[in-house]
Amino acid sequence: QVQLVESGGGLVQAGGSLRLSCAASGSIFSRATMAWYRQAPGNQREVVAVITSGGFTNYADSVKGRFTISRDNAKNTMYLQMNSLKPEDTAVYYCNGVFSRNVWGQGTQVTVSS
Repeated sequence: QVQLVESGGGLVQAGGSLRLSCAASGSIFSRATMAWYRQAPGNQREVVAVITSGGFTNYADSVKGRFTISRDNAKNTMYLQMNSLKPEDTAVYYCNGVFSRNVWGQGTQVTVSS
């Protein structure tokens, strides 16, 4: 069983930065393509950034150039560095696998004020 715990969210003004962490239990993490997702009120959950087990990354157009996804397989942890935050980035952020989806964690709230 894999458990996912997101942390690092908070309240920040537009233009500020946050660093999110995702702690994943279980041995599957190091072999899995992982992603950060987000869901704003009234919207569907969307993919923000993806990272493969080998470290290849891809980003949603809305966050390219501003967000950086990374992982530390030895620590079973994934990160999302968010810079130049905008109010439209406000959402609950979740981590999970892409091809091996686990039970969703509680997410971490990111609120960007204008």
